[in-house]
Amino acid sequence: MIPSPDSPPVSLSIGIMAWNEEDAIVPMLASLFEQSIFAHLLARGEACEVVCLANGCTDRTVAVTREIFAGMERDHPARLGLRMRVEDISTPGRNNAWNRFVHEFSARETRLICLMDADIIFNRADTLEQVVAELERDPRLGGASDTPVKNIAVKASPSMRERLSLATSDMTGTIAGRLNGMLYCLRAPIARNLYLPRDVLANDDGFFKAAICTDFFRAPLDPTKVVSVGTATHLYEPYLSLHDVLNNQKRQMIGQATVHVIVEYLLTLPEADRAHLAATLQRLEAGDPDWLKKRIDAHVAQTGVFWRLFPGILGFRWRRLAQMRGLRRVTHFPAAVAGFAVTLVACWQAARFLRRGVSNYWPKTVRQPLSVKPPIGAK
Repeated sequence: MIPSPDSPPVSLSIGIMAWNEEDAIVPMLASLFEQSIFAHLLARGEACEVVCLANGCTDRTVAVTREIFAGMERDHPARLGLRMRVEDISTPGRNNAWNRFVHEFSARETRLICLMDADIIFNRADTLEQVVAELERDPRLGGASDTPVKNIAVKASPSMRERLSLATSDMTGTIAGRLNGMLYCLRAPIARNLYLPRDVLANDDGFFKAAICTDFFRAPLDPTKVVSVGTATHLYEPYLSLHDVLNNQKRQMIGQATVHVIVEYLLTLPEADRAHLAATLQRLEAGDPDWLKKRIDAHVAQTGVFWRLFPGILGFRWRRLAQMRGLRRVTHFPAAVAGFAVTLVACWQAARFLRRGVSNYWPKTVRQPLSVKPPIGAK
């Protein structure tokens, strides 16, 4: 859709990360277009753009999404304030898609840049409106996200495995200043001073949080510069089988180690280079595409043992448990034990993987798309 000259300016740019999501993206878009943010922005004389970042898709993700967008351009109540398109990126890869959206595809005039996964479901109609409102209310915030909720949380009688999974989520919620990687919103000037190197293939939200909360690694960490809005939520399907849990944790451990390596290196650079972080990272990658991989290899060789892959491996599960209050420390203890065991195995696997000189580990798990119901508050 080409905007007319009198179209309202874009103030919110939403990028949807999609890699072979032809089934999952249908219910996700159904719940997205029930969001109140579109009518809210239009009433203020502002527009929102929604861009599907189909990267390396070999299924019908592009065709399905274009068909849905065409219907929304015709029928959506706030269509005058909606701009929608698919960017069919031939090269697969989340980082490339992220960089191109932030630095190339998103509207130049936008104030806020939102990234989201293609396989989640909004269960509240005001989720995005709440996240945007939090950023508008507090100018100190550089980023905000909603709170992910596992779809098994609504089950009347969850299994033991599901209860452990839910307890693990409760403990993760104790982290101060958390960005949820499945959906987050950044101020455009901050997003455009960020860049994802090729070999940061997990925990990109952790890297962004570190950059934002330290003013691009130039100040002490201030976790209050990012926030997860507790009443703004979406549903997602968790990993439950041991195979999938270990694969996901292995990816997370590789990501944590990679973020540790890149942050430690950035702290050695002149302050001017850190202040212009996106340009610095682009320059490093242009000079040597393997610059980060070489530093990861050196770090892994120096650590020696897998439990020193990054600081805090042995203690973070127990610190989260310690943040629980009262009886919850007892009820969540089994989840902490199980999580600790999974962490050790995943770290061992991650260290072996990295020692082979490979960092691009991103397993694709086939899961059923979530069923969509009208979000709370949808009309």
